[in-house]
Amino acid sequence: MMEHDPDKEALEILRSSRVLAVVGLSSNPQRASHGVSRYLQRAGYRIIPVNPNEQEVLGEKAWPGLAEVPEPVDCVVIFRRPEHVPEVVEQAIAKGARAVWMQHGIAHPEAAARARAAGLLVVEDRCMMIEHMRLPGSSGRS
Repeated sequence: MMEHDPDKEALEILRSSRVLAVVGLSSNPQRASHGVSRYLQRAGYRIIPVNPNEQEVLGEKAWPGLAEVPEPVDCVVIFRRPEHVPEVVEQAIAKGARAVWMQHGIAHPEAAARARAAGLLVVEDRCMMIEHMRLPGSSGRS
């Protein structure tokens, strides 16, 4: 079994992804999903909101689920409680995403193993914004 280096996987996802489907993205500016996604959008990533309770977030049409997103997605960013992660991972695999990123405070070892078995890069329990700020050449400002 291949050893996983979380730093390497995070770096690879940040460098190779352009389109991020953000599951659980809220239009509420007080929510972490909103602030992190706004930062990533300003850093040059295309943000696709996935939330059945939203119509539009950050100027992008929101979709009720990953299956409804009409274009390819590089990375699925998860802002849902851990019990929802396996379902989102299955959707990410079905969608053909290359990676799943579970935000800070979110981890699901079984779902992570399932995603890796399907060939996806996986990051658990890390904030994508903080990891991006650590990149060489990143301004670190939102």
